[in-house]
Amino acid sequence: MDVPIEKPPKPKKRFSLLSMSNRHKLEGLFFVSPFIIGAALFFIYPLYMSIRLSVGSITNIVGLEMDFVGIENYVHVLLVDTEFIPTFLEVLQTTLTRVPLVVIFAILIAIMINRDIACRGFFRTVFFIPFLLGAGVVMDQMLIQGVDLQVLALDGGLIPYNLLFYLGSDIAEMITTFFAMLVQILWATGVPILLFLSGLQSISDALYESAVIDGATEWEKFWKITIPMIAPTMLLVIVFALVDSFTNARNPLLELIQYRAFSDQVAFERASAMGWVYFLFILLLLGAVFLVLKAYIASGSAEYDHRKKVKRR
Repeated sequence: MDVPIEKPPKPKKRFSLLSMSNRHKLEGLFFVSPFIIGAALFFIYPLYMSIRLSVGSITNIVGLEMDFVGIENYVHVLLVDTEFIPTFLEVLQTTLTRVPLVVIFAILIAIMINRDIACRGFFRTVFFIPFLLGAGVVMDQMLIQGVDLQVLALDGGLIPYNLLFYLGSDIAEMITTFFAMLVQILWATGVPILLFLSGLQSISDALYESAVIDGATEWEKFWKITIPMIAPTMLLVIVFALVDSFTNARNPLLELIQYRAFSDQVAFERASAMGWVYFLFILLLLGAVFLVLKAYIASGSAEYDHRKKVKRR
């Protein structure tokens, strides 16, 4: 007599109010909630007062009573003030020179310390320490003391004094300025290096192995694999480098805004208008960079999907 085999009961599906993606979103929201709460408590009201000051004229400084004047302060900043536009162009030129160098140095250093080399952890720590030490007021005071000039001091043996004397004061000043900029650029690569390291470590070794089998050179692997795969990380690095450059401790435009607000002729309204013009430009620039790089990332993803389909055929 055959004994009927009982089928095991099917596991009951657990009812969940939240999908996995929604759970991840809530987890992310939980971790950024301190920043959101801090911004709501300490930034919203100052932003409101800044906007109000930029379109007003103070009549009573004690209670910050003011009359509405519209865009008069903005017109004065853009068309009357003789220092804002030249200082703004100087900051823009410095940023457009500095940011590409920061990105290039960061990605090259990240590639080198991502390899299997001796004391790799030590080098990673060394490149990140300047970011921990040189931020805000600390960095400002160090630059006042001339640390950017003393690290690679020309009179300390890096370049013989007789050679500098032969080249002349102008050439010596150019070399000193170049080394000072190099120090500041390397000083600013701490966070970009870490970001690039995280992007590089997310690339599968199988891609490089298959490229070697196909006969690809190191240069071809860099441009065909590394750069497209870390394009999202590069977008983050460029945005970070732009914001860091526009808000660094020795930004002359920020110093001008502070001087306008707290000089002998107190002009909070003009300073607020300067700040909002500067902020809107940075916002537009970041938006343009974001759109361009997102288009590049999308085109790279489409090309990668097309190659996968061709290989399957």
